Parts: sequence; structure tokens; C-alpha cells
Amino acid sequence: MTWTVAPEPVDSAVAAALWRAYYTEVSDRWYLLHEGHRTDPAELEREIAANPGSELAPPTGRLLVARYDGVPAGSAGVRLLDAATAELTRVFVAEGMRGRGGAPLLVSAAEEAARALGARRLVLDTRGDLVEARALYARLGYRETEAHNDDPYAEHWFRKELVN
Repeated sequence: MTWTVAPEPVDSAVAAALWRAYYTEVSDRWYLLHEGHRTDPAELEREIAANPGSELAPPTGRLLVARYDGVPAGSAGVRLLDAATAELTRVFVAEGMRGRGGAPLLVSAAEEAARALGARRLVLDTRGDLVEARALYARLGYRETEAHNDDPYAEHWFRKELVN
């Protein structure tokens, strides 16, 4: 069984399915933690429609999809914030595929994509309840830093200098 990572059109059916799985999981986690219920299905549909991922399209972004033995199993996106800085976003590995090395592979591929876009650093944000993500980023050399955005759900911000 092997992983592959390749660019994916942001408007593909594969991208849409992975975005839906990602958003459902992170939204449900937040609502279950803070309000004791899952995401309202109507809200889920509104958010998916409002955030199709177009900022990850070339020429200033890339959406990457990881496949495990050919089956779509995860995604990561990068987008330029300025000429030297890219943002890592939508890092996701499907629940049944975790623990098989896909997340570090996706992040590494995203770093390469950011370099190809001309970025010298990568930034990201995450929430406090996404402890697995925070541990992954720390393990991969990301350092917690000051806020680079005002996302209302962001609680932790990370940065990594990209070396060639």
C-alpha cells in the first residue's frame, strides 16, 4: 500500500468530497465541544457553498490530494498571501487512513508547492481542540508564532521558514 500526492483541480468531485469530509469533521468537533451537538446540516451546506476553495487554484494556489493505493484519502492546500509567504490550509486525512504517514507526506508536498509558488515561508492557523494537528506541525518544524489573521476560530498560529 502506497501514498501518492498530486495537484487536484479545486472544482473536482474528489476535492468536493474531501472538503465536505474535512469541514464536517472540524465543524462537528467544535459544536460537540462547545454546544453539545453536531453541525446543523443547513449550516454545513451554506459554509461549503460559501467556501469552495477557489483561493487554492493556480496561479497563486495549489490543492493537493493524497491517495492511498489510488483512493482519495486526504488533502492540503497552499495559497500565496504575498510574494514571500504562503498559507497552509485544509490539511486533512480521512479518519480511517490516519496513522499511515499521509499527513506528513501531504505537508511536505504542500511545502514543495509553496516553494514552487515562490514562497520563502509557510504560515497556518488551527484551533486549540485540534491537538493532533498542533502536534503534527510542531513535529514537522513549525513554530508557534503571533497571529497572522483574524479568523474567529483560529487560536494557534504557526510558521516555518522554507529552505531550498
